Amino acid sequence: MNEECLICGAPLEYLDEDAEMECVLCHRKERSRTRCTDGHYVCSECHMQGIDALTGLCLEEKSSDPVEILGRMMAMPFCHMHGPEHHIMVGMALLTAYGNAGGHIDLKKALPEMSRRGREVPGGACGFWGACGAGISAGMFISVITGSTPLGGENFSLSHKMTAKALQAIGENGGPRCCKRDSWLSVREAVGFVREHLGVEMEHSEITCSYSSRNNQCIGKKCPFLRKDTGIYLCLPFS
Repeated sequence: MNEECLICGAPLEYLDEDAEMECVLCHRKERSRTRCTDGHYVCSECHMQGIDALTGLCLEEKSSDPVEILGRMMAMPFCHMHGPEHHIMVGMALLTAYGNAGGHIDLKKALPEMSRRGREVPGGACGFWGACGAGISAGMFISVITGSTPLGGENFSLSHKMTAKALQAIGENGGPRCCKRDSWLSVREAVGFVREHLGVEMEHSEITCSYSSRNNQCIGKKCPFLRKDTGIYLCLPFS
């Protein structure tokens, strides 16, 4: 198990209330509830260092399968077992797959907008807000492609319904956290939602999860992606 604190590997702890923290990498001071048991704090921007490479990856991507695209993102050096990078990756994978599947979108404008919005959802939102950032990211995806604003009508409705479907799936599977599991659940829900409401057919492959051994909080047989006949963690395609 090698992914907890990015500095020393110690377990993370969550405080009862916000406290002023100083990032050990950039020395930015901000309020947070999260640090490791040895006192190290890493801010979201430092945690996601290198994530700007996502835009270039997405613009070169040809696949219309968001699960496949997300898998390539997860393999990039900036992506850790857990972290706020998933709040950006889910939406960007969906935007890319949607465009490649024939959806009407200007990716050069949409991708930076998704990155900006996703960065505003902090790490730990799943526990402290009652809304996982991966699920929110799926709702942001719908908001971006439909041009939703606070004054929107049908697009306002659709983006909320998408977030609700993603969070419902995440909530039904429960905790503790797994950013990979929640990201796959959100993407899977989005594939069916877009097909039903927007008439765009994205692909949806199955993938084998190779992250269980890196997740101290893996729920094992309770995970919906465990294929019981083989014991392999598998992201099942949307049906």
